[in-house]
Amino acid sequence: MRLLVSNDDGIRSPFLHALVAALRADGHELFVVAPLHEQSWTGASKCRHRPVASARADHGLGVPTWTVDGTPADCVNIALAHLLPGGVAAVDGVVSGINLGLNTTLGFINASGTIAAAWEGALHGLPAVACSQDLDYEEWRHLTSGGPLEQIPATRATLEASAAHAARLAGELIPATGREAFLVHNLNFPRPCTRATQVVRTVPARVVVPKLFSPAADDGTHRFVFSDAIDRSPPGLVTDKATVAAGRISHSVLDYTRL
Repeated sequence: MRLLVSNDDGIRSPFLHALVAALRADGHELFVVAPLHEQSWTGASKCRHRPVASARADHGLGVPTWTVDGTPADCVNIALAHLLPGGVAAVDGVVSGINLGLNTTLGFINASGTIAAAWEGALHGLPAVACSQDLDYEEWRHLTSGGPLEQIPATRATLEASAAHAARLAGELIPATGREAFLVHNLNFPRPCTRATQVVRTVPARVVVPKLFSPAADDGTHRFVFSDAIDRSPPGLVTDKATVAAGRISHSVLDYTRL
């Protein structure tokens, strides 16, 4: 297939590079359009009030690659309208990720730039897959501060396995979904993940997410402070959050036609 790949962690993310390598290994033809800088927690927002620049550059991915100095939704929208030769008709689907950290539960899905990039593809009538990787705090801190992936070999092994699963699942789900389905396949990979890790069909956990900002400082400003979700899911519900915690791959179908 011909696929558009994006993310929200930016063009330099090793997790994006791992996904591209796995998709290429499975024989897909790729175009990459990713944010110039990290754009986590931007949801489906677009840069309405300023110009957005795109640029083609070689980032070592071995496929046609552009950066956009905007949000993930900007990246996919601009890619399909202006960058890809042939536009929407030139690709079979959109794959977003792999995100540094989970994108599970109703409390975080709508805030995710990773899912937003996939959703922007769905808004253009394309099948779309979003991919995210569970990390512990030390792994996340190491990677987001610019630490090399090679210094944490267990994380690298998990990422390689997750990327292989992502490529395989994208190869199955995109043809099966078809155009104008208006849904996103949301994949979340546990840590550790191996080639034998089981995939489970799930639904987003129902959660409460209080206190994401600090109290006001002396200047009246509040600072973002991550807060874990409080799970309020009914007993017996097979949720994305619980499935990843149990060491399995979560596959939720976000069906926007049911809103």
